[in-house]
Amino acid sequence: MGEGLIIQVKRSKHRGELRSGFTTGACAAAASRAAVHCLLTAELIDQVVITLPNKELASFQLCRLERTPEGVLASVIKDGGDDPDCTHGIEIQCLASWHSQPGIHLDGGVGVAKVTLPGLELPVGMAAINPVPRQNIHDMATAEWLACQPEQHFQPGLKLEIRVPEGEECAKQTISERLGLIGGISILGTRGTVKPYSTSAFSASVRQSVQVASANQLNHVVLTTGSRSERSAMEMLPQLNSMAFIQAGDFVGVGLRAAKRYHVDKVTVVAMIGKLGKMVAGHMMTHVSGHAINFSLLADIAAQHGADQTLCELIANANTGRHVLNLVSEHFPDRNHHTFNMYLQDLCCHAAGHATDYVADKVMIEFRLIDFDGCLLAQYPS
Repeated sequence: MGEGLIIQVKRSKHRGELRSGFTTGACAAAASRAAVHCLLTAELIDQVVITLPNKELASFQLCRLERTPEGVLASVIKDGGDDPDCTHGIEIQCLASWHSQPGIHLDGGVGVAKVTLPGLELPVGMAAINPVPRQNIHDMATAEWLACQPEQHFQPGLKLEIRVPEGEECAKQTISERLGLIGGISILGTRGTVKPYSTSAFSASVRQSVQVASANQLNHVVLTTGSRSERSAMEMLPQLNSMAFIQAGDFVGVGLRAAKRYHVDKVTVVAMIGKLGKMVAGHMMTHVSGHAINFSLLADIAAQHGADQTLCELIANANTGRHVLNLVSEHFPDRNHHTFNMYLQDLCCHAAGHATDYVADKVMIEFRLIDFDGCLLAQYPS
């Protein structure tokens, strides 16, 4: 079931040190591995070890493991660590059963949302199990399949159904329905572990990172909104010291104010369309529970650059920032098209203008928009 260094969620012995937890995706992968193990071997176990997407090993205590007429049902209780979200403490289940077709067939059951609107990482109609946890579940089930003898394979394939009994109720505390995620929660997580993103603790870390950069005579810092944008920023700005790159997450505003306070000359903000879409309207704190994207404003800016009425109406009624970018990209498949370039550059311009006001014009501000592969789409100043 796995060897090597195994991490477990533990409460810190030191007051003030926040405890990490696990994502819904990691919990689903753990439940899936346990269910498949029991289906193949008939062995009843009480804990399971998986490899997380970040390549660490993690041990999970099982909440249940039982054989049913439908298959084997396994589950774990999600532990979100300190400062948990609404999914902390809920049961994440997997029902594993045989499938007549080869391969692993994954779907969502009760409490897992269905995608009903475009603009997300998944197509309409699919269960909201995001690509990274989807792959993690698949990998853990495959590991069990390959560990067994062929005579233990009673059918050519496996069916896995992820269930979250409290998912629909839990989703009422999120904006999932607004994004077209209906019937439950999404199964998420790009690392497998949850860093405790306490508002006060995380904003303090952003502020402190800027202070440290300034104290080390770095007059140019780069605020990124996540790990993908940070990787892209480092590739675009290889001349900068690694200390200059600060993952600000939803707290770009905190980083900007800190840059002003600690006399940093220049800030480059590197973001994808979802966060940028909020900053275009002047919202420098971009958490999902805060301000939504002003799609009418994005449509008005498109109109100013000659976009036709059909496209503007589609933008005004878009579902997410990703959806806006998809619409514009489909309308202008040539990324060198003048309107495409000027529109995205103007979004950066609007965000940079608001950011400059945010720091009372005391810091030089640059914005760069990247796509979901980390490629530069637009920047201001150009």
